[in-house]
Amino acid sequence: MRGGGTRTVAAAWALAGGAAALTLLTATGAHAEGKGDVRVTDAVVNGGKNVVVGTSKRITYPIAITVRDDSGVKGLSHVSVFDKSDGWGFGDWTGTTCVKKSSTTSVCTAPMTLDPRWLPGSLPEDVNHTAGVWQVDATVKANDGDYWISDDIAEFKTKRASRLTTDASPEPVAKGGRLTVSGRLTRANWEDLEYHGFTGQDVRLQFKAAGAAHYRTVKTVRTGDAGKLSTEVTATSAGSWRWYFPGTTTTARVVSAGDSVRLG
Repeated sequence: MRGGGTRTVAAAWALAGGAAALTLLTATGAHAEGKGDVRVTDAVVNGGKNVVVGTSKRITYPIAITVRDDSGVKGLSHVSVFDKSDGWGFGDWTGTTCVKKSSTTSVCTAPMTLDPRWLPGSLPEDVNHTAGVWQVDATVKANDGDYWISDDIAEFKTKRASRLTTDASPEPVAKGGRLTVSGRLTRANWEDLEYHGFTGQDVRLQFKAAGAAHYRTVKTVRTGDAGKLSTEVTATSAGSWRWYFPGTTTTARVVSAGDSVRLG
């Protein structure tokens, strides 16, 4: 399997439920080349949302590529994704469906499947380093034989999944009393397929009074050892407390479930 500007190394592992292929890509410089006037005019990954990868759930996300040629669009002969900074990527392109929008233009959707079980030990370095900004390469074909090898037609973020817990105590609490709100922020480690504490991160403590429609931020607390969070607040009314982590370039945003506290 070959695409413009990439060198592909393929390997397969026998996994529970069948064999799965992991494709590793190393970027060797962006370029675009081909024959004729067929071109990619737009590309959207996962509907514009981040691709979030955890430790166990297999995911499939779409890459919608708009292609134009005067003779009409035949389809795609290659699609690949990889990290822009490290030059490595993983995913299984599982086919293409093209929908004709006009005599010259079609939108071809290429699903990309990823199973976290493929990742441990897959790279010579820590595979977690591939989290961040990724790019899409594709080769498109027209009905008249034109083709074009298109590099960097779209960029998106592949992020490590995160988890966040909340516990507010004591409950009930006297009005004006001190309430301790704790929690823990963890994120997926793609090397051992476990969740580990994410230290040194700013997390917002939010409160929604009973009967209110929205949460408001009360304060920001930084995670400590093992991703732990703890702070004290004054209980002025009954309501629900939660933590909100906005995410980073490499780690997904997450909101904890709310913990309701009543006054006693």
